[in-house]
Amino acid sequence: MIQSFFNAEIAAAAMPIVLDGLLNTILLSLLVVPLGLLGGLILALLASVRHPLVRWPLMAWVDFFRAFPPLVLLVLLFAGLPFAGLELGGFACVAIAFFLNTGAYYGEILRAGIDSVPSGQIEAARSTGLSRLQSMAYVVLPQAVRNVLPDLMSNTLEVVKLTSLGSVVAVPELLFQARQAQSVTYNPTPIVMAAVIYFLILWPLVRLLSRLENRALAARR
Repeated sequence: MIQSFFNAEIAAAAMPIVLDGLLNTILLSLLVVPLGLLGGLILALLASVRHPLVRWPLMAWVDFFRAFPPLVLLVLLFAGLPFAGLELGGFACVAIAFFLNTGAYYGEILRAGIDSVPSGQIEAARSTGLSRLQSMAYVVLPQAVRNVLPDLMSNTLEVVKLTSLGSVVAVPELLFQARQAQSVTYNPTPIVMAAVIYFLILWPLVRLLSRLENRALAARR
């Protein structure tokens, strides 16, 4: 068991390769999380428009990309765009796929946060001379983000873990590099190393999320 999954010699040899993948995972996360938040914010703001020509296409867009498997979406972009004359690398395809997929989830979370803010807040802000956009930016959004912060963090954790899908399109992130090391050493120890690294990175965020959730529950009592 130790020789197969916790081989110290193989772990030492594979460490540089796995750490290179960790760096790419961090860079990928710093790319896709802000893109997802940006897409979600755009969708949440559009959701405040009640016109049917905006509302119904928006609902269809959100439902489609929430239901469509992100792995299939990523493969379609990577394999299909060249037929349309667009030669994009793995990083770009991952960024686009996550912008579409996670943006839909972030959008629903932010929309719920905006809906949780009483409408009187906007009316009060407008009465002070703020425009609707200023009222949304300075009054509504800060309260909305605070109300759904645990949900935003939980979804962000899922997004970071989903960056491992980049290995499917040869993005040299943590899992891809661990699999490369495994193929050379013929030993699953590098995969175990990747799992431990994911745990060490995400566990503090999980504990912070638990504290935020407990604080939110205490505030509602």
